[in-house]
Amino acid sequence: MKLVLLTALGVGGATIFGSLIGFAFKKISHKFSDIVLSFAAGVMLAAAVLGLILPSLEYGGKFGILITVAGIFVGALALNLIDKLVPHLHKLVGAETEEHKNSSLSKVLLFVTAIAIHNLPEGIAAGVGFGSGNTSQALIIAGGIALQNIPEGMVIISPMLSAGVSPKKTFICAMITGLVEVVGTMIGYFSVNVASAILPFALAFAGGTMLYVISDEMIPETHAHGSERGATYALLVGFCVMLITDTLLG
Repeated sequence: MKLVLLTALGVGGATIFGSLIGFAFKKISHKFSDIVLSFAAGVMLAAAVLGLILPSLEYGGKFGILITVAGIFVGALALNLIDKLVPHLHKLVGAETEEHKNSSLSKVLLFVTAIAIHNLPEGIAAGVGFGSGNTSQALIIAGGIALQNIPEGMVIISPMLSAGVSPKKTFICAMITGLVEVVGTMIGYFSVNVASAILPFALAFAGGTMLYVISDEMIPETHAHGSERGATYALLVGFCVMLITDTLLG
């Protein structure tokens, strides 16, 4: 339990760490953030398949394939519903870049809300990994999510400051988005431990949410600033690093 809580704080703290980098540099080059985000996408892609979807098939027994496919689609549909309620992250980031001087406070708050909402299922995915009992896989999944959270925390800062939000309130907002991930991790952990029968579905659900975030949020964002080739190779490197790590850990 202590390890789960520390990991949850680490995953959430990655967003806060990213926000501190955002304060330090104010203007982070898109090329740098795209490479980091792409690497994280590759790690998350491998983690979703190796750490969540394949174990879901294994634990599902006779009807494993049906449970896993259903869980993936339900997870993706859950985030699709969220996307209907709040704008896509990459669209909001693009809008803030193009309209830097005319950014409204309401748009910036919506931007931060979008990040916070998308952090919840990512935290759940990390928690489900721990609930499955495979600690090494859970740590790798959490690490991939934490890597993604760093550039997310970085991109929060500049739009909020340009909209007239004080540095103190900007940091508090960034911290809240990170705490959402901590809450999600604990929800995922306890929900699986309360009912082990839902583990195969929960693993697939978490995998589906991660696949959705990778495809709908992370990849479009990394391909929006003219660094497609570098982003693609960074994703492949991230995927292979996760694959090698998973193999070595057995």
